[in-house]
Amino acid sequence: MVSLSTWFRYIANKLEYSVSISWKSYTRGQINDIELRDSVWKYLFQGKLTYLYGNKGDQMAPVMGGLGGTLLVRKLPAADPKRVSVGDVVVMKDPEKSDNYIVRRLAAIQGYEMVSTDEKDEPFVLDKDECWVLADNENMKPKEANDSRTFGPVPMRNIVGRAIYCLRTAVDHGPVQNSNDSMRKGFTSIGGGTGR
Repeated sequence: MVSLSTWFRYIANKLEYSVSISWKSYTRGQINDIELRDSVWKYLFQGKLTYLYGNKGDQMAPVMGGLGGTLLVRKLPAADPKRVSVGDVVVMKDPEKSDNYIVRRLAAIQGYEMVSTDEKDEPFVLDKDECWVLADNENMKPKEANDSRTFGPVPMRNIVGRAIYCLRTAVDHGPVQNSNDSMRKGFTSIGGGTGR
């Protein structure tokens, strides 16, 4: 049975998500004052904080297995350094094909200095609201990995959720290892606990 404090955390997270998503639509002029209230209620009562995402390919092996897997993803109202941390496995809009989504590990956020192993490349600092994402599979070349080594920095707004659980096969499944910060705050667990 789920504890009362877990339910309160879930409702608080769902309310925050509902208000955040609705407010974005309102500030973009997509909805008016009356629709803002309706939108909050709609997301609060009909929206889901978690969803399943099927991923193919071996870019995230061994986290997701050689053929991919199905992830349980926690939606994020906004991707900012308060909600995601370096080391988190995130689902994001593919910067090269905006209709697609990819799963990568957040490797750096705004303010990080990026230095290449190639001496010809100049170091640079990630701008505000930029991030750097990498595939976990170290055996892949950058072109195969399809990560920031290929397409460069990515806007933080492209991040839509954090992976919290992976179903590789019927007998091989478990929590996704995210950053220590996210694990400690309980952002990765299904019930809101510490995920350990």
